[in-house]
Amino acid sequence: MTTPNRVPPAPRWRWWHAAAVGVAANAIGSLPAGYRGDTSYFDRLNTPPGSPPGWLFAPVWAFNNAATLWSNLRVANLAPDTPDRRKALAYEGISWALFASFSGLYFGLRSPVLGAAVTVASLGATSASVAATSRIDPKAAWGLAPRLAWLGYASYVAVASALTNRDEFFQWAPRHR
Repeated sequence: MTTPNRVPPAPRWRWWHAAAVGVAANAIGSLPAGYRGDTSYFDRLNTPPGSPPGWLFAPVWAFNNAATLWSNLRVANLAPDTPDRRKALAYEGISWALFASFSGLYFGLRSPVLGAAVTVASLGATSASVAATSRIDPKAAWGLAPRLAWLGYASYVAVASALTNRDEFFQWAPRHR
């Protein structure tokens, strides 16, 4: 007995849906008020050994976001009753909200402390997302791996920077010995 060839249903979520998420998060994150017109803020901070140059962030995040959107699209197109699908998408929603808030908090408020908090929270949300995604689509989980690695590294830089730089929002400055 043979089964007829079935054409899989067209995915509900298409590339332009993912692109809209990426554009929206980046637009919110790059509002002029978030940068206060000063893109050299990071370059003026005391950063720990091994910190990346400021120019590296844009291409790294462009790659991370493209890989993340590809992963999110795969998960979104799984059957709605797939175990952990909603959990993975919820963690990704949290990750996108944190991503969109970073520039306004870090650059706009001149707050290395809030920048570190968002970065470490992003690492936690991404770790949870990778765990949930890996149970339902290992390929999609690999799409999140570059972001996970970058956020591990960025958490080191962000926390060390928060401990060694003035925070204008909290009116806090590190004690120098």
